[in-house]
Amino acid sequence: MFKGHWLNYLGTPLVGAIGAVIASAIGWPLPWMIGSLVAVILVRCATAWQLRPFPGGRKFGQWIIGIGIGLHFTPALVGQIAGHLIPIVIGALITVLSSIIGVWFMRRTGETMATAYFSSMPGGSGEMVNLGARNGAELTRVAAAQSLRVVAVVLLVPALFKFLMGEGEVHLHASNPDWPWLAMILPLAGGAGWLLQRLKQPNPWLFGPLLISALFSIGFDLSSTLPAGASQVGQLMIGSALGCFFNRAFFRYAPSFLARTLVTTLAMMLVAFLAAVLIGWVSGLDFQSLTLGMMPGGIAEMSLTAETLQLAVPLVTAMQVIRLFLVLFLAEPIFRRWLRTENQALAKS
Repeated sequence: MFKGHWLNYLGTPLVGAIGAVIASAIGWPLPWMIGSLVAVILVRCATAWQLRPFPGGRKFGQWIIGIGIGLHFTPALVGQIAGHLIPIVIGALITVLSSIIGVWFMRRTGETMATAYFSSMPGGSGEMVNLGARNGAELTRVAAAQSLRVVAVVLLVPALFKFLMGEGEVHLHASNPDWPWLAMILPLAGGAGWLLQRLKQPNPWLFGPLLISALFSIGFDLSSTLPAGASQVGQLMIGSALGCFFNRAFFRYAPSFLARTLVTTLAMMLVAFLAAVLIGWVSGLDFQSLTLGMMPGGIAEMSLTAETLQLAVPLVTAMQVIRLFLVLFLAEPIFRRWLRTENQALAKS
């Protein structure tokens, strides 16, 4: 339907907005992200209308959300993070190590070492596909597993927090935009995203704006938020773009592999929850913020969940960023060492 037509692109945020309004009306958590995501998936799977990501839409959404996340960083919260750096790093490391569950399960069910490993690593989809390509993984499966994991976490975690876990330690957030500061931050944040993209860094349109916004917020002790509606627009663009990864063919592709991905994602989420309870008890940090920080989802999605629930956004963001960089720097060397050890053991047997 409308093959190559402009409606395939313009229709994506429109369908997403309809889903977001419905989700808001029935009280879903993160309605502008989850509602738009579900609406686009349903249209792509239930009709012949194959919506396409709006050009530049996800980057635009990440630019907005990155700035919004950065504005939550204050000198006091950064000091708290610095004072608890060891438990925060341990939490991020536990999330990475929990991927062993997925590797073991995938290997037991017939996947190659490379496919099982890079499908299970809680890193960005693009980055894991690139690493998998260098190491002989089946790229379609790696991309499918990474996409499904992020969407599963986005759909499950906010709902579980809202309906089952109750209130955590509430962190009051700024409620008014500081327009003069925002007028400086907005273009600089866009420039940082563009520069990091040119340098081929991971998640450039999230990390660049986040870095600029956080530096201003910490350096000048700002008390600002985004203007009303900006966060919802960012969520809409990210959620609707995520939905475009899925269609009927996706769910028909290797259903047993997708089911195993869901099982291992749930297992990693359980490990994150139990570890967060323990680390929170030892360190005194809010275990709900720790739980979000340890979830194997996306940085933007978990930080937005923390913002919605009025939890410690900088703590969640810091743990997610540390986990991502641990995966990016350690995943490939560990895989190659593991593969070499396994090959040596096979040679001796």
